[in-house]
Amino acid sequence: MTTRRSYFAKILAVLVAAACGLNRLTPAQAQSNEAQSREAQSNDAQSGADDVVSRDSVWRDPDIPAQGNPDGDVTLVEYFDYQCPVCKRVHPDLARAVRDDGKVRLVSKGWPIFGGVSVHAARIALAAKYQGKFAQAHEALFTAKVPLTEAVIADLLSKAGVDPARTASDLAANRTAIDAVLARNQAQAEAFGFPGTPAFIVGTFRVNGGLDAAGFKQVIAAARAAQEQR
Repeated sequence: MTTRRSYFAKILAVLVAAACGLNRLTPAQAQSNEAQSREAQSNDAQSGADDVVSRDSVWRDPDIPAQGNPDGDVTLVEYFDYQCPVCKRVHPDLARAVRDDGKVRLVSKGWPIFGGVSVHAARIALAAKYQGKFAQAHEALFTAKVPLTEAVIADLLSKAGVDPARTASDLAANRTAIDAVLARNQAQAEAFGFPGTPAFIVGTFRVNGGLDAAGFKQVIAAARAAQEQR
């Protein structure tokens, strides 16, 4: 039996998809995205928790601190590059939508595709988590008003209350783990078929490109409604 609530949720999902370029993941894709994973991985790749595009790997990578509401009912994953101009333009709208909603768990995944400085910035942000300052580093790098260089990045972190010397030390000590995170992020983005940054997984919806605050609020509402139907 279709209730008014479920009917509205289905219509909202269709409207948001049409307006924002969304693609709803099927239940199988939400669990492991097996169809696209087969294109990106060999036939003997492991499934489930070991699959780089499993639900847990995408939503709950233990090496990436969650922002927003860690106990939120909708998980929003962003794939970004700190030098991506669209990512920088979208960042305030995404932050506003997450803040206004109050029940979104935000997972920020660096996908550095704009060169060596982007790779360094992504590594440094992840290294800052070892002093509990990932969010501060992430915000400082995204809101930079000048082009990023290694010296600029160190200065930005220092002004944001992040110890750059400790960050460099933590990066050196944890380089293998940090690079493994970035490799997982890239593998996921490519498996989902994202052409570049920014890109998002919102619940079980895929979003290519940026949205404004209203657009993010729409897709969050659609993802929440879809989850409530299950």
